[in-house]
Amino acid sequence: MDDIKKQNKPIKIKVNHYTDKENEGIVSPKSQLAAESIKSNKEDEVDIDLNDIDLESESSNFKTPQQASNEDAITDPKIDSEVEEDSPKKNRNPFKWFKSLTTKKKIIVIIIGLILIGLIAAGSYYVLRPKPAQVATKKVHVIKKKAVPTTVPSNLTGLPVDPSVNKRTVTAVMIENSTDARPQSGLDQAGVVFEAIAEGGVTRFMGVFQDTQPGYIGPVRSARPYYVSWALGFDAAYAHVGGSPDALSDIQNWNVRDINQFYNSSSFQRVSSRAAPHNVYTSIAKLNDVETAKGWTSSSYTGFIRKADTPSKTPTASTINLHLSGPVYDPSYVYNPKTNNYLRSEYGSVHTEVDATGTVTNITPKVVVAMVTPLSQGALDSSGAYYSNYNVIGSGQVYIFQDGTVTTGTWSKTSNNAQITFTDSASNPIKLNAGQTWITAVSSTTNVSYK
Repeated sequence: MDDIKKQNKPIKIKVNHYTDKENEGIVSPKSQLAAESIKSNKEDEVDIDLNDIDLESESSNFKTPQQASNEDAITDPKIDSEVEEDSPKKNRNPFKWFKSLTTKKKIIVIIIGLILIGLIAAGSYYVLRPKPAQVATKKVHVIKKKAVPTTVPSNLTGLPVDPSVNKRTVTAVMIENSTDARPQSGLDQAGVVFEAIAEGGVTRFMGVFQDTQPGYIGPVRSARPYYVSWALGFDAAYAHVGGSPDALSDIQNWNVRDINQFYNSSSFQRVSSRAAPHNVYTSIAKLNDVETAKGWTSSSYTGFIRKADTPSKTPTASTINLHLSGPVYDPSYVYNPKTNNYLRSEYGSVHTEVDATGTVTNITPKVVVAMVTPLSQGALDSSGAYYSNYNVIGSGQVYIFQDGTVTTGTWSKTSNNAQITFTDSASNPIKLNAGQTWITAVSSTTNVSYK
């Protein structure tokens, strides 16, 4: 090689070019310059100036392709990185890659990106959010208000009613019980009924109303003093057609809320289906109009003490018989354990009532009371019969039938305006079942029987 170099002449070398992608860049720069003249893989004759070549250096660094391929590894990290950069799979531009996608794939990528951004933002907020300041808590004791009841016990009957019912005016109505007056109307809806002899053995009723407002009540008949006194115990307006001389006098003297048909005819009517004087009828609505006009808008009174039903498993008073004047007017009762009330009869038949439509209803009070009340003859009426004269102010023995049993005790009424009270042998109040109470005045204990 030195001899050739000394000749200082170019030499021709036949070169078979090759491309070794894996070993590019391992030759020296001068060799590289020589190789730049080669443009194809064909055999060419190339003039090489040997003076431009450092033969010793080139001979020591030059490697044939076979030698390069036999190297175990190339340790130059720069070469490794250059090789990786030349790899078409790993040198992807993300913008060019995104542009190369289809529209559908672009949308999917955008959606996924937005989701990832949202998750990252939410996570960042959760981690970086300011923690709330610790506030000292104090236990507060809440007092629960009691629910306001929608119903209350009726002052008159003890049955559940709207609170407004107890603010109504109590109305007492005199109702006839002669055979020509039967069946009556409105008695089954009265909260309390009083029964006594009017004159000549003929009994009469006084129905007391507050809970209910029947539209057909009658036949309405005349007043008696003892009924007026009982009505005053309820602070009731008192409806009647005339009355005995004593009763009319007492109404004036006792300052009774008087609704006499003689002076309030528009509040009453005479029906054609009954003969006079058994044909006068009224309604609670018409009587309420009179009360309102007179300023009687409520009643202040003490009702009977009431209790819940406690029917006996072994009834001791299933039948009751009360003697007043004879079989036509003597009432009787039969206890019904299923309904815990009493079916009333008189003159051998069930006592019924009929409303304006002709509907017939049996009379079945919840409580039957027999008050032993002193009876005497009063003045003669126009027919020659004696008016009855009951002494209702004072006290006497009483029989109270309820729950299939009987309780004996004492009734008491201290004045005309006072309410009747019932007490047992120990002077404790006798409580009555809620519902209709039927009170009958009998002249003796012998006039009361039961079994």
